[in-house]
Amino acid sequence: MISCRFRTMTRVSRNFSDTVEKEALPAVSADVIFASSRFPNYKIGANNHIVNVKGDPKVLSMKEIVARETALLLEQQNRLSVRDLANKFEKGLAAAAKLSEEARLREAASLEKHVLLKKLRDALESLKGRVAGRNKDDVEEAIAMVEALAVQLTQREGELIQEKTEVKKLATFLKQASEDAKKLVDEERAFARAEIENARAAVQRVEEALQEKEQMSRASGKQDLEELMKEVQEARRIKMLHQPSKVMDMEHELRALRVQLAEKSKHSLLLQKELARSKRVKENLSHLYELDGAEVLGSYLRIKPCSDIAPELSKCAIQWYRISSEGGKKELISGARKSVYAPEPFDVGRILQVEIIYDGQLIMLTTTGAIDPAAGLGNYVEALVRKHDVEFNVVVTQMNGVDQPSESIHVLHVGKMRMKLCKGKATIAKEYYSGLMQLCGVRGGGNAAAQALFWQAKKEFSVVLAFESERDRNAAIMLARRFAFDCNIMLAGPDDRASLGT
Repeated sequence: MISCRFRTMTRVSRNFSDTVEKEALPAVSADVIFASSRFPNYKIGANNHIVNVKGDPKVLSMKEIVARETALLLEQQNRLSVRDLANKFEKGLAAAAKLSEEARLREAASLEKHVLLKKLRDALESLKGRVAGRNKDDVEEAIAMVEALAVQLTQREGELIQEKTEVKKLATFLKQASEDAKKLVDEERAFARAEIENARAAVQRVEEALQEKEQMSRASGKQDLEELMKEVQEARRIKMLHQPSKVMDMEHELRALRVQLAEKSKHSLLLQKELARSKRVKENLSHLYELDGAEVLGSYLRIKPCSDIAPELSKCAIQWYRISSEGGKKELISGARKSVYAPEPFDVGRILQVEIIYDGQLIMLTTTGAIDPAAGLGNYVEALVRKHDVEFNVVVTQMNGVDQPSESIHVLHVGKMRMKLCKGKATIAKEYYSGLMQLCGVRGGGNAAAQALFWQAKKEFSVVLAFESERDRNAAIMLARRFAFDCNIMLAGPDDRASLGT
């Protein structure tokens, strides 16, 4: 019965999840999920897609798999492993050996006790023959006590012999149980190793299938992309050969129209000037000067003498004005006192007039019509407005009214909240839009006036900047005024706010 009970305790299930410890399993990639207990069957379907074969068992959800594995781990934790049972059998065998040693020591001690009792009885017998009276009775009583002790010692020896026999039986049983447990451990270990190898093989098959699927998807996607690119290129080639771009045609037509418009405008301007000259001849007026230049933003106007008797312009007082085309209101352009004036964005849609005074005589010259806007400038500025900060390459020609001989490149930053002038990493000026700031085109300055502007960042700092082109100069003025207007500030030149009613 005892052997049967211990063999029942040492019986361990051959379930892989119950016998293999958690640390014995190698680490598996977190991307691999075993949906079933066997390797799944796959089938290549249409478009090289991997599909499950019909008839496969129901695939468990992730939540169910986690719950099942958790329950198995808890059950495994609460049950003794085969190794624990083997350790317990080994401890029992050691305890049996210890008991056997103690029994041997007790047997030796018992033998010594018998020898002592016999010697003691012999001494008392010899003493009994030499004494008489009361002492003799005491010796007889002592001999009786020694004989009683010998009887008790004999009984104790019998019990020890019986215990020794039982201990030997127990040691034999424990030794046999330990050997059985070791055999069972070896069998379970071999079974666990086989299960581990099977699991590794399954994982490797899954990884190979995933890699193959990924390579197939990459190859198919790359091939589809290459085919699509070839089709697009072929379509573009056919379109360029048989269907010219409408945008290109429109651009060419627009460019031709601009050229024709410029020629017609120039021809019309010449006709108007000739008509004005003929009217003055009829009215017997002296024709000493005329305005030369295109009346469009991005160009400049120059006072040109038309007679040999015309006084030198350096000896005359000159002042430019802008006149509203609607009400005819005359506005003085502060600082415009040179023979050359480059229109700025404020002048678009207005007529320009210049007064020449010599020896008390007043001569007035007026443009034939309002100043026209520059072609494409509005769209260019609208594209720049979308940026947070716009940079322009400039050259500082004057600083605080003093000419600057150096022509090093600076960068003008026109932002939504401020303007900044830099040279390399050094910042020369950085100011937020305010009522003290002034910005306008240079009012004079010769042929380069159309590419220069005047900027007064604050009262004690002002510069004249030359841009790379007339387009950049006018775009910078319009962009800065647009951003300043968003900040409820009217950004203009000297005295322009008064003429604008601000």
